[in-house]
Amino acid sequence: MDADALIDAVIDREGRYVNHPADRGGPTCWGITEAVARAQGYTGPMRSLSRSEAAAIYRRIYWLRPGFDRIAQRAPQIAAELFDTGVNMGTGTAVGFLQRALNALNRAARDYPDIAVDRAIGPRTLAALDGFLRARGKAGETVLLRAMEALQGERYIALAERRPSQEAFLYGWLANRIGQHG
Repeated sequence: MDADALIDAVIDREGRYVNHPADRGGPTCWGITEAVARAQGYTGPMRSLSRSEAAAIYRRIYWLRPGFDRIAQRAPQIAAELFDTGVNMGTGTAVGFLQRALNALNRAARDYPDIAVDRAIGPRTLAALDGFLRARGKAGETVLLRAMEALQGERYIALAERRPSQEAFLYGWLANRIGQHG
């Protein structure tokens, strides 16, 4: 798993400075919100956030801190989805989707025990993922990926239903899933 490639793809997709009126995150540059940049010690204008600083923030906050690098060693597609979801919805939400999907796919705890949906990658989540992959094989990774995407899609739709201004983001997320933009 090439974390640099994932980070570059997100940065390319997000683009430079944006201050979309419907984005509750406020001004962003390279997809990094002002609040995240400030929390990481960036003090300059958001328009001036360098691509390299954004990449370093993505690596620290959205790859290493939540432990997605440990997932990548086992299931690269799942790690890529966790990273992408974590950037858009928060890493805890992304991990929660993984944990919920693992619990739903463990054949009533016959393959591995249920795990707490605590939104953190720890030894039990890693053991559950290992158990899932042992029981379901390499093809299981794609099934798990689709389950996580379904949870993410449901969350985006519910958000757009509650706040119609968010429909623009729903379309963008879905278009990204099928490789189209517009």
